[in-house]
Amino acid sequence: MPHDVHPRLLRSFAAVAETLHFGRAAERLHLAQQAVSRDVRALERELGCALFQRSTRSVELTDTGAALLPKARHLLEIQREITALGGTRVLLVDVNSPGGDRELTAERVLAAARRRLPDAELLARYLGGLTAAARELATHRLDVSFGRYAGLPSAVRARLAHTPVRLERMAVFLPFGHPLAALPAVPLAALDGHPVDVFAGQPDTAEWTDLGLRLLAEHGLAAAPGRTPPVGAAEFARYLTRHGSPILTTTDGPDIPGGIARPLVDPVPLSLVGLVHRPELRHPALAALREASAELAADEGWLTRPPGSWLPAEDAALLT
Repeated sequence: MPHDVHPRLLRSFAAVAETLHFGRAAERLHLAQQAVSRDVRALERELGCALFQRSTRSVELTDTGAALLPKARHLLEIQREITALGGTRVLLVDVNSPGGDRELTAERVLAAARRRLPDAELLARYLGGLTAAARELATHRLDVSFGRYAGLPSAVRARLAHTPVRLERMAVFLPFGHPLAALPAVPLAALDGHPVDVFAGQPDTAEWTDLGLRLLAEHGLAAAPGRTPPVGAAEFARYLTRHGSPILTTTDGPDIPGGIARPLVDPVPLSLVGLVHRPELRHPALAALREASAELAADEGWLTRPPGSWLPAEDAALLT
């Protein structure tokens, strides 16, 4: 006797049944193909029968799959109607950290979504990093976050939906008086002999540390020792003065007293920021966030990759 079937499994089944292609179904659902395949296999186990005939070239519905499709569509429509009843609830949106006088990417998307949907209540949260936010998403204590999706463990990514938002240019934050601070832009090669702080001591931003370590390793550069990271602008300024290491950041990062950000060049390293949420989340404000990010990306070229830039292959694959 099958257990209760989770709507997520039916949603993945319906997407594959309608596209007859696991890859296109994954794109429709903003999921990894691996997650869609896993959901379909789980549904077949629950029902005790095959729903698709698979070959290396095609995917076809079995008779049972064809019979299930209209019923699955009906149940999913009922679920959407039920979920819509709660569409006025608060949506909790993690924007990582406050930008102060400068609005960061996530803050700009949130502000634009609020303008699109003024009657919805979107509350900002500041969890500092996507690794920390992913834990809150999994336990439903958070609805949406922003960050580097490719830097999460594969098992975590499989449970989350992702939409690319922006390719941010990376920079180093330098204390005043540092020999590289006088340069308008810092070539990566100039960091030789200057170990870079990638916040290796901060588990909540492991996805950022991973990006930094990849960048440094591929260009023969050293990372600074892992240290307990600061919280807040004043503590950041003291940390910078005490340790003096270049700190990896982005060109649109917040201004911090005691130092200056310089863009990295030759090549220009990039960080892909994405919008991340549970795939089953249904809320009018989620659509507003997606639409706002797409409009900003189109207007300001957020997803246009500069020639000769650097981006890890895992991140680049999310843009195709």
